[in-house]
Amino acid sequence: MSFTGKLAELLARPNQEQVGAPEAPWYLKYGSRLLGIVSGFFAILFGLWNVLSIIGLSVTCLVAGIIQILAGFVLLALEAPFCFICIEKVNDISQMMDAKPLFFRAGLYCAIAVPPIFLCFGPASVFGSGMVFATGVVYGMMALGKKASREDMAAAATSPTQMSGSQTGGQMQMGGDQHITLMEDPDVWRPT
Repeated sequence: MSFTGKLAELLARPNQEQVGAPEAPWYLKYGSRLLGIVSGFFAILFGLWNVLSIIGLSVTCLVAGIIQILAGFVLLALEAPFCFICIEKVNDISQMMDAKPLFFRAGLYCAIAVPPIFLCFGPASVFGSGMVFATGVVYGMMALGKKASREDMAAAATSPTQMSGSQTGGQMQMGGDQHITLMEDPDVWRPT
């Protein structure tokens, strides 16, 4: 396969339907991928900044920087495998991750973003890891799917003991289910 053919194959990934993705719009697919690429770049950049904090003898910031750099490389490897076109295994790992449900990717990104913030709380770790965490949140929102219609939400919110016909004196007609009485009639559960 030629270099341009391989590059075109790698760039065409967001059009493919991902497992567990209930019909996400095109701008969300490409936007999440772009956010992942930008987040990976900034995680590496700010991770290097944290690594340079060893000058101030902060070992925890050194470790946080290393973790942040690794998180950035993981993000770039999964979101933009064309950046590592010379390494064949990166493409296989990226395809394997694309086959998994979106909530798995969201959980992974959120999990790798948290340790640098706790180890070295500062603007570099908060911004770099915060963008990785934001990418995880976007994938989590995509995993949740589309919001239900207004009619579906209204139908789900109705009580099984709805009024039958009209209200008399502001009182609701109760059905045969007496377990709901405590919730609907405050005189029953109010202490006297």
